[in-house]
Amino acid sequence: MKPGAEVVLQALKDQGVEVIFGYPGGAVLPIYDALFQQNHIRHILVRHEQAAVHAAEGYARSTGKVGVVLVTSGPGATNAVTGLVDALMDSIPIVCLTGQVPTHLIGNDAFQEADTTGITRPATKHNYLVKRSEDLAAVLHDAFHIARSGRPGPVVIDLPKDILIKPAPYAPPPKPGAPHRSYRPVLDPDPAAIREAVRLLKGARQPIIYTGGGVINAGPEASALLTEFVRLTGMPCTNTLMGLGAFPASDPQFVGMLGMHGTYEANMCMWQCDVMLNIGARFDDRITGRLDKFSPNSKKIHADIDPSSINKNVKVEVPIVGDAARVLRALIAAWKEDATPFSRAQIEPWWRRIEEWRAIRCLAFTQDMTPGAIIKPQHAVKRLFEITRETGRDVIVSTEVGQHQMWAAQYIGFEKPNKWLTSGGLGTMGYGLPAAMGAQIANPDALCIDVAGEASILMNIQEMGTLAQYRLPVKVFILNNEYMGMVRQWQELLHGGRYSESYSDALPDFVKLADAFHAKGLRARSIEELDPVIREMIAHPGPVIADICVAKDENCFPMIPSGAAHNEMILGPDQEKNAARVTDEGKVLV
Repeated sequence: MKPGAEVVLQALKDQGVEVIFGYPGGAVLPIYDALFQQNHIRHILVRHEQAAVHAAEGYARSTGKVGVVLVTSGPGATNAVTGLVDALMDSIPIVCLTGQVPTHLIGNDAFQEADTTGITRPATKHNYLVKRSEDLAAVLHDAFHIARSGRPGPVVIDLPKDILIKPAPYAPPPKPGAPHRSYRPVLDPDPAAIREAVRLLKGARQPIIYTGGGVINAGPEASALLTEFVRLTGMPCTNTLMGLGAFPASDPQFVGMLGMHGTYEANMCMWQCDVMLNIGARFDDRITGRLDKFSPNSKKIHADIDPSSINKNVKVEVPIVGDAARVLRALIAAWKEDATPFSRAQIEPWWRRIEEWRAIRCLAFTQDMTPGAIIKPQHAVKRLFEITRETGRDVIVSTEVGQHQMWAAQYIGFEKPNKWLTSGGLGTMGYGLPAAMGAQIANPDALCIDVAGEASILMNIQEMGTLAQYRLPVKVFILNNEYMGMVRQWQELLHGGRYSESYSDALPDFVKLADAFHAKGLRARSIEELDPVIREMIAHPGPVIADICVAKDENCFPMIPSGAAHNEMILGPDQEKNAARVTDEGKVLV
């Protein structure tokens, strides 16, 4: 028998936990006291509990491990809720330990009491309130199993202070592979469904393979199997925002990201396809546009670990429940075993059509290279990608949320999984800096860059203090257009140019702000300053804030307006010229 706090740490150690992100308070001081007396688990002191969860997300997403958070009761737990919902929406495995008032005070409105399990029930995959010391170890082991198994997600364990102080028994985790008593997600796909999927795919003339974050969550093997399957079939592949890196961006079969700010060719493939294979994506509204007009002539195959996601938004012909890696392995085997002839010649006309759509060059832009010219944000991100690629280093990119996020997705090519960290489902401003921090903790030799907007970065700017304390060389690359850029864009295009409260007035001097946080501040005001600033940012051994002053009125295109169908894209001026030219040559029939 040990004090409950020591049982907590023993369970974390036995679950392979090496790092906890947290912030102390009265209800969890027994755990902090136990942390002080051991050397197995490292604690990272954040400056806000929301940032603790985002940092754990960055750690989890860059490693495939479960991220662990420790916060106190009341406001500590409620501050973590935004991060928990973010992790739930994006299927990130998190175990969040929250302090609670002693069991005899629960329900008495005690100091720093909150109904944490009630508040977090819709924000988590599962949650617990531990009321008996003898349940403590089993609950901790269960939480890790639930967080990482099936569709990953966040789990909260609410720990009353007396439970952390009283002696509690300890039992080690179940042996690997031992069946859980109640939570047993289906991992292996139905062979009949796999055979039917192969039958449809081999009969396709205009197929598309569409993958999401579920492929990345299934581990590096799933991404390798996806690449094998795509090349085996010769079919085009597109990724969602959350799926970038699951298939190499440089591969000629990759047609780019799809969705609201995806490529013209990816969205047109989805619109015109006759068979669609969806692996690990959930047909969310940013992909489908108007549901009643989504891919109207296709047969749809949907493979997902979460059975509740299948037929939730889009009705499909072939549902497949299973782990993405196992589904892909089964598809490869069934494809090779199926005797139905399939020649790449049958999809050659489809590829010619795709090349015509590609000829529009939907991500084209014009950058004035005259000294003194204003920097376009697209060019800034493109040069960031090109220069970081030259270094040959392992690069992990996180983002905040807004135009800069979409430009990063469009112009940075991800060749591998787990190198792209962004808030997809919830769209959380303030995500990128702590996520980069968590990734840097997990990958100390990597170049971790947060591509940010000047509005989003201020949401969790206090984490620059965490970077200073732990000497984390995270680089913050701000595209500063002095607006809440995506809000301004929607106001321009959809609300008659009425820019209501979207101008970021009275911004701080980010160079001085960096200095105040013991970091290096850099600024590029015009085109000739951009490359030197990027190179200096990369070369600096510590944390950096690079303030890149970009064109204030630049919009992010292509764009599917809210409420439009996914083939009803708005192209920017440069892309419209290309579309007109290609159409005039008789190559494209939109």
